[in-house]
Amino acid sequence: MDAILAGRITAGTRLGEQSLATLFSVSRTMTREALIRLEARGIVQVSPRRGWFVIKPSFEEAQEAFQARQAIEMGILMAVQRLGPEVVDKLRAHIVRERAAIASDDLEARSFLLGDFHVCLVEALGNRVLADILRDLTARTVLISALYQSVHDATASCDEHEAITNALAGGDLKRAADLMVSHIGNVEAGLTRAKDDDPLTNLRQALKLSPRRE
Repeated sequence: MDAILAGRITAGTRLGEQSLATLFSVSRTMTREALIRLEARGIVQVSPRRGWFVIKPSFEEAQEAFQARQAIEMGILMAVQRLGPEVVDKLRAHIVRERAAIASDDLEARSFLLGDFHVCLVEALGNRVLADILRDLTARTVLISALYQSVHDATASCDEHEAITNALAGGDLKRAADLMVSHIGNVEAGLTRAKDDDPLTNLRQALKLSPRRE
């Protein structure tokens, strides 16, 4: 999961049972059990003849994942009864790490931290069940953003995280919820159907060929 959030594992990556068992010095049975758990969480899928693969969501599934995140994150912010200063402190510390990763051009840390902000928020608010659900959804949207060429700028995303945190610090939970919905919508708006519509995009770009017109 951490490797997916960091962008080190991409959509469609094959996960060989024996290779994983060797890397982690465990049995194939234990490896298979872990993969089955990831399948139940919607992160991997299995093909009877080809093995295990990281999911490769369709464009429609991508939209559904972002809609689910909006519903969860807006809902929990609107349901908060009391917001302690430790929540804001934790989020501000997280944003400092985000900015450091962006400034150092650490792509893996940047990808992980920008996605993890949302999990950090829900954990800080004390809802571990929703944090687990959101972690899986965030992993899916990281895969989606890479697959469908999100153009959302990392600095802009971090700025939006800070605006949400500032609203929480001021006790304006409704504004924080509105900003969260807008933030997730901005990321979703950066998606394009290009790769979904043309499965030869990467090869076409490598060979510098234009799409054929009927």
